[in-house]
Amino acid sequence: MKPYLSKRQFLKNLTGVAVLSQTNLSDLIRLHEHLPAEKLAEDEQFWTKIRAAYEVPKDFIHLENGYYSMTAKPVMQKYLAHIQAVNKVSSYYMRTRQFDDKMISRKKLADLLGCSFEELIITRNTTESLDTIIAGFDWKTGDEALMAEHDYGAMLDMFKLQAKRHGLTNKVISVPLHPKSDEEIVEVYEKAITPKTRLLMVCHLINITGQILPIKKITEMAHRHGVEVMVDGAHAFAHLDFKIDDLGGVDYYGSSLHKWLGNPLGAGILYVRKDKIKPVWQMIGDMGYKDEDIRKLNHTGTHPVATDLAIVDAIDFHNMIGVARKEARLRYLQEYWTKKVRNIPNIIVNTPEESHRACGIANVGIKGMNPADLAKKLMEEYKIFTVAIGYAGVFGVRVTPHLYITTKDLDAFVEALKQLAKM
Repeated sequence: MKPYLSKRQFLKNLTGVAVLSQTNLSDLIRLHEHLPAEKLAEDEQFWTKIRAAYEVPKDFIHLENGYYSMTAKPVMQKYLAHIQAVNKVSSYYMRTRQFDDKMISRKKLADLLGCSFEELIITRNTTESLDTIIAGFDWKTGDEALMAEHDYGAMLDMFKLQAKRHGLTNKVISVPLHPKSDEEIVEVYEKAITPKTRLLMVCHLINITGQILPIKKITEMAHRHGVEVMVDGAHAFAHLDFKIDDLGGVDYYGSSLHKWLGNPLGAGILYVRKDKIKPVWQMIGDMGYKDEDIRKLNHTGTHPVATDLAIVDAIDFHNMIGVARKEARLRYLQEYWTKKVRNIPNIIVNTPEESHRACGIANVGIKGMNPADLAKKLMEEYKIFTVAIGYAGVFGVRVTPHLYITTKDLDAFVEALKQLAKM
């Protein structure tokens, strides 16, 4: 057996599994590529055909895709082929192809983010990515870190751990749910900065409300004060149309690939700006790389390599649809239902109304109803799956439709909210 087979030949020779053709989907895109993304976002016939690429649940309406967005059928079939291919030759693959193939995935991710592959590694998820930075930061007693109560709990906990370990002081602000301007948000963060502040953590898109924060302005402000910026991009990558250079020179950026990219579970990214790599301590004692090599932060041991292989397929599927079309559709779906309920008595929308401040994710509550009860009623009485949120001043259910969700699904959700608001 010759080593270093091409990836295509490797799969062909070892699996014998046919890969689902994307020809029909590609043809569909070509027929509509002349239409502006915002116009195509309203074309239910087009998106119904895209829906056919997913194994959509038949017994409930799935409005909780933000936790884990299902992998499209073409990507899933290739993922299963990768599992079978690797399994057939086991350690031969791991010793001869593993690292070359991971580099291919890494370079494609870097291209999607708009950075050098030398600034990006593949992790397991956003939490691992950002915790790597929080734990690896060279903290000194008396240093301060700045974050928001709306940030993700796992990272807040890691900051608490560093406070116990290094004498770090954590300052927690509250992001306004319905800001009047970008400057109002920036000012909240800026007022909390002191000469001791070293790192500011901020969500690109807040997971519990769907609010998009003005990262570029926040980053530029923080840098003026000599503060580094770490961005939680769990819900922004492959959801919003952006490149890393659009964000004002952020120092660190983490995201998960099982959310809006639609990769199988188990992969994320960590971006570290080139000049910031050397000072970060690795969490695991891997001394095989130079201090300025980002791979020092990426000691994974033996792990499910098929997940890394599927990244290329997930990116290809994502690019085929196009991020601009994807963002436009997700924003259209969110605004389709939120506009119908914003002015209904007893219904509270915890997401900004302006289009540029939110995209696919939104949060809605019923006055006087516990969020857990609301989520339970929606599922048990209306077969609509959401997730309850009840902290940081946000009380409601998070609603995250994906590309396969139709306006008919959302009409059913709106009707359920109207009925529940009358109780």
